[in-house]
Amino acid sequence: MAVSFRTLAWRDGVPADAPADIHGIKDALADPDLLLWADIVKPTHQDLILLAEELGVGRNALEDAVAPYERPKASQEDGYQYFVTYATLPGFASTADDEADQLSRVAGFAFPGGLITVRRTGALDMEPVVRRWHNDRRLLRLGAPALVHGLLDVIVDGYFETVQELDDAIEALEDDLFSSPASHSQEFQRRAYDVRTKLVTLRRIVLPMREVVSVVWRHREDAIRELDAFYADLTDHVLRAAEWTESLRDMIGTVFETHLSLQDQRLNNVMKKLAGWAAVISVPTLVTGWFGINVPYPGAGQPSGLISAAVMVAVPTVIVYIIMRRNDWI
Repeated sequence: MAVSFRTLAWRDGVPADAPADIHGIKDALADPDLLLWADIVKPTHQDLILLAEELGVGRNALEDAVAPYERPKASQEDGYQYFVTYATLPGFASTADDEADQLSRVAGFAFPGGLITVRRTGALDMEPVVRRWHNDRRLLRLGAPALVHGLLDVIVDGYFETVQELDDAIEALEDDLFSSPASHSQEFQRRAYDVRTKLVTLRRIVLPMREVVSVVWRHREDAIRELDAFYADLTDHVLRAAEWTESLRDMIGTVFETHLSLQDQRLNNVMKKLAGWAAVISVPTLVTGWFGINVPYPGAGQPSGLISAAVMVAVPTVIVYIIMRRNDWI
């Protein structure tokens, strides 16, 4: 599929002309008055080679940006910062278990003159990020750290929306937990396991975000301490999202344990009822079995004998049933 390339530029917070292709990135980053954002989606191997030459970064770092199964991380390199993070996509809680439909990876290279983002797919809508930057243009004079903050802030806000979706899904499971036995079918177990799997996926990308923000924030220049409050707030949001995710893992674990306990309780009730009915049925079995060994009984062969035999079967059976019923054994 063809590479997608998008750029934005600002001078003193005012939109300016941006390079139209990868070849112009180097000159744009070298302009001390220009702040650049370039977004490259689905780059080919040749694009990565060209980008490495333009940016002056190692090819391995760029290839890691699009390689599968990279974990969220950040590092300070000579002349730039490199970070990898994941954004959750809308409908995370209702999608299938394919991570390609749940997550979108964003790799960033933050230079003094701008931010370059590299993405494997265009699933993530970057318009909220662009709007965040335009709404805080006064911060853009502080350079690339302001762009990085806006990007990470939107991504972390998306975590809260995703966690809320999973919270609602767990509440729905809790409502079904004590409803009719039909709710405890294989479908209930599948839904609970699906939520648990998604929580594991979310936890894997949320927990490392604290370190990502910490590395980016720790290596900021003293001249841009104005952003400290914003990065502190971002760190707080990351911690809250991580704590919320952990609490949901405890909740879904409780749902599983409660479900198993209820299943055991229902099994015990079934066994109790079966034992009670076995006691009821044992009375006519005893009577008919006793006279079934050719032992004469009063009135044998007479209508009165039939009546007495029926009474001997029915009356003790009813008495045993009443006793079992009063004790809630059946």
